[in-house]
Amino acid sequence: MNGVVVINKEQEFTSFDVVAVVRKTLSTKKVGHCGTLDPNATGVLPVLLGNATKAQDIIPNHDKSYKAKFKFGLTSDTLDIWGKVTECNGDFVTKEKLIKAMEKFVGEIMQVPPMYSAVQKDGVRLYDLARQGIEVEREARPITIYSLTLDSFDEKTQEGILSVSCSKGTYIRSLIDDIAKSMGTNAVMTELVRTSACGFTLEDAITLDELKALTENGKIEDRILSTESLFVNYRELRVSEKQAVRFYNGNALDISRTALRDMSFENGEIFRVKDIEGAFLGLGITDTDKGVLKIYKHFEK
Repeated sequence: MNGVVVINKEQEFTSFDVVAVVRKTLSTKKVGHCGTLDPNATGVLPVLLGNATKAQDIIPNHDKSYKAKFKFGLTSDTLDIWGKVTECNGDFVTKEKLIKAMEKFVGEIMQVPPMYSAVQKDGVRLYDLARQGIEVEREARPITIYSLTLDSFDEKTQEGILSVSCSKGTYIRSLIDDIAKSMGTNAVMTELVRTSACGFTLEDAITLDELKALTENGKIEDRILSTESLFVNYRELRVSEKQAVRFYNGNALDISRTALRDMSFENGEIFRVKDIEGAFLGLGITDTDKGVLKIYKHFEK
């Protein structure tokens, strides 16, 4: 079984838990995932099956989108409601002030990862240090916030909802904390739903219960997306029957003998290589110095 099944992860399941359930339900050994979700977060978790697990490290689209609830006037060691929460005496936040503050957090920004995170410091996970009561200095890392909108905000309760579209490595609870601190107060994240990841959305997703039901009814194949769907950001290149055999056997193709001769492309550009009937063979990468399309990643059938 090859491809991607997108799971709408429930609360209290780790990403590893989801993989274990999928592996058992589908009776398949090769299972992985992309885009880890914290146990208390819900939403889109792409699970890779069979030959799709070979794509784990080369997926071109790692951007994600979230809906996040938050509350001002609280602080937490984990920056969310599930940690040790205490009240703080920060400034009262108006909707106008919040919208103005959010403007500074759109685009390329630097973010310090939270202590309760899987980031490593000298080979040790930060959350392992945090659980021992140890806090260490962390380097700020570049991230990109593509869009940041305020869906709702109740000035009386100081609670609201944000929609965030961001790059890989972004911590939404840190973003909320940073926005709050820029206004002289604190905040905690109270709920997090991932609405998209790696090009997949909640519309593509099924729950683990639905996975089990579909499998029992012999209909799970209808919800398994192709391995190729991971690479829709790349352009498609169809090759002849003989070229398909050559490529499938691991050999480079002469660019002048393919449709690339009539296309504009850059050196090192990656293409989705398909046979004349449209079957996905793998990824090829151009080498203009040698005039060939080399194997970038091969996906067995």
